[in-house]
Amino acid sequence: MNYEIEIDKLVKQYKNGVRALDDLSMKVNSGEIFSLLGPNGAGKSSLINILTTFYKPTSGNITMLGKDLCKEPAWIRTQIACVAQRVSIDEHLSLMENMLFQSRLYKVDPQVAKERINSLIDSFELSGYLKYPTASYSGGVKRRLDIAMNMVSMPKILFLDEPTVGMDVDSRRAMWKMLLKIRDEYGTTIFLTTHYLEEADQLSDTICIMKNGKELAQGALSNLRGYIRQNMLRIAFSSAEKTIKYKDTLNSIGFIKFTNVRDNSVFVGVDDSRTAFTSVNKWLLDHDVEFDAIEIVEPSLEDVFLALTGSGKNRGEE
Repeated sequence: MNYEIEIDKLVKQYKNGVRALDDLSMKVNSGEIFSLLGPNGAGKSSLINILTTFYKPTSGNITMLGKDLCKEPAWIRTQIACVAQRVSIDEHLSLMENMLFQSRLYKVDPQVAKERINSLIDSFELSGYLKYPTASYSGGVKRRLDIAMNMVSMPKILFLDEPTVGMDVDSRRAMWKMLLKIRDEYGTTIFLTTHYLEEADQLSDTICIMKNGKELAQGALSNLRGYIRQNMLRIAFSSAEKTIKYKDTLNSIGFIKFTNVRDNSVFVGVDDSRTAFTSVNKWLLDHDVEFDAIEIVEPSLEDVFLALTGSGKNRGEE
């Protein structure tokens, strides 16, 4: 298998004693979108900082593009690009000047750079913004330019730390389209951290869920569903008020492992969906609970995340 990144027993311990990464191992395939998920303090930022050569690991091995990260960080920096949460464009420069500056920074041949820049402006649908000052761009367009700039050097691996944080729904979907295009048209491996589970669901070839510096699960979404080894029950109610009201009541039933609300439905995690279906149905009828429907459903990525991390309340970045 052609792995772009191989991490083996990685540890990062800070001077204050905090162990941000604890014996972490993972593999990222060439040309895939790899999404890293985890609650606050999971270690996502520490891992990105190590993989982009900002931090040194305490122990463990990392091979990137066939080279030892700790031995050849300078070479690896020429092969990767990182788009951080804070947009890095210079608002005193025009769109084209930002792109040219990036090409010179990476010592891209001027003629090659010109062709690439025109191609990227076209691919990222930025030509309509060329005549406007970059300071006037919306957050979504600035982020798009930031990623386009980082593609001028044609990195083998593109690191994106919360690329759509703070964006509205339309901008976020436009960004997803862009990332799929980068993977499909340029063959770039994308390593993404996100706390939007829908984003990971829509984009990822592989998803890794982390907690407390350890990997809890890794694989395609279809494989991750197997980690919670049961289907879910969905109980639909006629209003949001009833859904919220009965969520806590359902939580108190002994055999229910966790509950999750989406729209006007409560999704409940159980050990055995067939047995639970009968038991929950009987319980609802016995307690005169008015519900519209009950059915067995497949767990979503959100259900897997909740089951593995034990918390749905805290999906922000560190």
